[in-house]
Amino acid sequence: PNIPFYSASDSAFHKTLPLVASTYALPAELVEKFELRRFGYHGLSLESVVKKLREKTHVMPEKVVVCHLGSGSSITALKNGKSVDTSMGFSPLEGLVMATRSGSIDPSVILLLAEKSGLTPRELEKKLNTESGLLAVGGSNDIRELLKMEKSGDADASLALDLFAYRVRQYIGAYTATLGGIDALVFTGTIGERSEIMRERILQGLD
Repeated sequence: PNIPFYSASDSAFHKTLPLVASTYALPAELVEKFELRRFGYHGLSLESVVKKLREKTHVMPEKVVVCHLGSGSSITALKNGKSVDTSMGFSPLEGLVMATRSGSIDPSVILLLAEKSGLTPRELEKKLNTESGLLAVGGSNDIRELLKMEKSGDADASLALDLFAYRVRQYIGAYTATLGGIDALVFTGTIGERSEIMRERILQGLD
């Protein structure tokens, strides 16, 4: 009973998001009632990235895009070390295709599934969070496994890897535009740090 508890918010880093990046275009009464906004996640990872960048470069690069790529993946645009946009939103489901998460999809797909499939909201949430993404497209949620499958001629695995790289590349381009240029591109997370093959695949065409 005398042990203190501490909490560390994974969203607090994104408190610097401007309104234009955090706002959903929804009716004001719903936004206010349910606190609907883009919160962003992976803030603890981003704090670590900013600290290491400052240590390594001595002067924090002004325009940085950080790719946190793992089971959960997000991309963040940093201006002078502060978050100005990020791919995850109200929940970690928005943004990139991930290991088992769908990432951003047309909301009408959810409405259709709710109407036609008979799935409850919680069952739909489970489908989107734990049964989608790389697992659904390629048959595995592990990049290493998908690369092996692709080597043996598995077309679904190849599509999953291409889809992952394509979405990451899109966000890098979008956030470079948001920042008005780019001084540094950072890869972190298990895939970002350890998969040289996926880093190379993502960077194709970004010369």
